[in-house]
Amino acid sequence: MTTHPVATAIDEGRTTLGIELGSTTIKAVLIGPDRRPIAHGSQSWENEFVDRTWTYSLDAVRTGLRSCVARLREDVRARHGATLSQVGALGVSAMMHGYLAFDEEGELLTPFRTWRNTATGEAAEVLSRHLGQNIPHRWSVAHYFQAILNQEPHVSHVHRLTTLAGYVHHELTGEWILGIGDASGMFPVDAATLDYDEGMLRRFDRLAAEHGVTTPLRTLLPEVRVAGATAGHLTPAGVRFLDPDGHLEPGAPTCPPEGDAGTGMVATNAVAPRTGNVSAGTSIFAMVVLEGPLSGPHPEIDLVTTPAGDPVGMVHCNNGASELDAWADVFGQFAHALGHEVEESTVFSTLFRASLEADADAGGLTAFNNLAGEPITGLPEGRPLVLRRPGSELTLANFMRAQLFGAFATLRLGMDVLMKEGVRIDRLFAHGGLFATPGVAQGYLAAALGTPVLVGEVASRGGPWGMALLADFTLRGQGRSLTDHLQAEVFSGSDLQRAEPDAETAAGFEEFLQRYRDALPVQRAAVDHT
Repeated sequence: MTTHPVATAIDEGRTTLGIELGSTTIKAVLIGPDRRPIAHGSQSWENEFVDRTWTYSLDAVRTGLRSCVARLREDVRARHGATLSQVGALGVSAMMHGYLAFDEEGELLTPFRTWRNTATGEAAEVLSRHLGQNIPHRWSVAHYFQAILNQEPHVSHVHRLTTLAGYVHHELTGEWILGIGDASGMFPVDAATLDYDEGMLRRFDRLAAEHGVTTPLRTLLPEVRVAGATAGHLTPAGVRFLDPDGHLEPGAPTCPPEGDAGTGMVATNAVAPRTGNVSAGTSIFAMVVLEGPLSGPHPEIDLVTTPAGDPVGMVHCNNGASELDAWADVFGQFAHALGHEVEESTVFSTLFRASLEADADAGGLTAFNNLAGEPITGLPEGRPLVLRRPGSELTLANFMRAQLFGAFATLRLGMDVLMKEGVRIDRLFAHGGLFATPGVAQGYLAAALGTPVLVGEVASRGGPWGMALLADFTLRGQGRSLTDHLQAEVFSGSDLQRAEPDAETAAGFEEFLQRYRDALPVQRAAVDHT
């Protein structure tokens, strides 16, 4: 019989499980009664580009989740000598937005269209005009309306629309429910009612009827719940979905499923007005909790919410660190060709630190990290590029600084819009693998945005930890607001590293950004001609 406090908590089910399906990795985190991680599991996966569509198969979702949970169970056994058979609560999150359409029998009607797909320009433009709010290319309603405009045969059979998190939650609980943060990336929500905007729903239905679709959109969308609410319980079928060997017991309560943007806000304690966070992974995005409405719609700004329903201005860039990953892999291959086996983390840290020796403006180099289309800069598809004039200083240091500056350039273009609106930020937190090497990307981001950037050990725990905290809030929130709960129970006394904008680096970034803007026609030409 186990006697260690952590093992005892595991045996007694006084733990909380958070699962997140990110763009490149499925991760699970188990937290104990003190809300700190006690075990982890992960499984890598990759999107596929099939018929000009970025997608993941539902088989990949199932097998990836099962492998991730199996590794979590192994970690529990190895670390604590305990068997994971029950949890106090659980929750699932995933990459936001996208399009999953099911018929009445629960069959997927068309391959999952992820947030990375931008072939919805016509729908986004029409909906933004008719609804009076910016509707981004990747939002679920844009995908659905584009399918209507394209007269895709599956539209007449759609019975349910949801996100990836909503799909997995349904498989675990049998409930079609979505957290308000993720729901706000399907269709606009009303901050007063904490539900889909009724007036916009009516306008959408009238618009869809003009194209022969008369099914009310609300009947297709998941039910909206805010943080702290119970969103069903883990069913026996849900246990089989996660763990076909049936080690887990059914019955655990679940919190509303959320998007990775929401879990990033929770994991960085950025859910109060005038706080924000930047998440850098396959995509890069900033979330700023607003004090009030903006003056009007902006194509660069998505209006979404925190998991508690507070309004958020989101700057979402489809392209983040993937191009950096590709170049790090090339340099790793070069080291291998020289007979040196180097850990991936060492390759990254070496390259990132080399950038600190660069010229302030990256030596005249310009780098575009666009593997996918980028709506903020009007690019329908991605074409990564590195540009330089004959007199530019092509060094390793300048090359890497250009790549890192390029990862933040489009984000800065979107953040400029918020700043012109008078939006104020007291605290900006950064998280994601891009910030794993201390003192590098954090400083560049501070220089790019002209604001102090904080990074902490807690942020490195990432989205699945944020999801576990939301499940814990459902279980032990005790009637407090999410902001008060996180501050009192999770982040009190957290150690944070603060980077102030460096004047020389900021001036160098401005020079880089001007070249970046000037060279955007080259990017568009590359899409048109290659």
